[in-house]
Amino acid sequence: MSLAASHAPLPARILVAEDEPRTREFVATVLRRHGLNVDAVEDGQEAIARATRGDIDLVILDAVMPRLGGFEACRMIKAATAGGFLPIILVTVKNDTSSRVAGLHLGADDYIGKPFDERELMARVSSLLRVKRLHDELAAAKRSLEELAVRDELTGLHNYRYLRTRADDEFKRATRYHDPLTCIMIDIDHFKLVNDAHGHAIGDRVLVEVARRLQTGVREVDVLARYGGEEFLLLLPSTPHDGGLLVAQRLRQSVAATPVSTDGQQINVTVSCGVANVPHSSLVTKEALLKAADMALYRAKAEGRNRVCAHADATASHEHPRDPNEPGGKQSPSDGPLDETG
Repeated sequence: MSLAASHAPLPARILVAEDEPRTREFVATVLRRHGLNVDAVEDGQEAIARATRGDIDLVILDAVMPRLGGFEACRMIKAATAGGFLPIILVTVKNDTSSRVAGLHLGADDYIGKPFDERELMARVSSLLRVKRLHDELAAAKRSLEELAVRDELTGLHNYRYLRTRADDEFKRATRYHDPLTCIMIDIDHFKLVNDAHGHAIGDRVLVEVARRLQTGVREVDVLARYGGEEFLLLLPSTPHDGGLLVAQRLRQSVAATPVSTDGQQINVTVSCGVANVPHSSLVTKEALLKAADMALYRAKAEGRNRVCAHADATASHEHPRDPNEPGGKQSPSDGPLDETG
């Protein structure tokens, strides 16, 4: 059975760097006969260029080649692919122990001597491809675990742990470069009533749907996280105060526009939003920014919910009157715009 069939869903791709045409063709033919894909080049410079383009699983380098030999090519390939694992077999003259030791010190993972024995060649290739596959699987599992550690299990949004780190970074960046940063605190209105009336399973589905609607309304550079319970927090880098208010209004409208449909039920859902922004004279820490957004959210809920309120010390305080056609009923006199505050 070929290596391609027995060890990987797709045939591995081997890069062979050998200046002698007959040897290069012999190695390529052996590898292809075992179901492997082969790219063949004539010297170390070509090997570096091809290896660093990606999709190579293993490199076979002759130690002595024109322009750039295998030793230096090995060192440079290892340096260029340090973020992953690209195994290298160095080809030396049999019984040249000093060359083998030098190659291993430069990063080679194995060696083989000329003239080739086909069985030895394939045994060494097969062994390193297994190591490469296991390394890649381990790296993928590590990335998956790292991602799970910063994701909310229910909604798939980033979690509070991730938010703490990003909020620190974004606040420092905004302060250093005098760049605006808007923080929006979002809370699902009367969420306890949803849980009480429909059960926690339905409540979870409402949370997931609200998270999805919020996610579709933000940029890739924005940071949207589940802050806790039915609260979400959104950081908008390079976004001034008025721009943040517009985003908050758009998100509020996207949630309220359509009832959440689940298990044949139509559940009207709205959110309240509190907005704060830096630079601002009274918001000189990350904690102050988050607290300001939280206070604005508290005011939005106290004044009727389904609206956006800005930090009380901002240039202007805003809310959005409820549209009579939106879920939640007709507009009441208390839904009118607020006066501006200092």
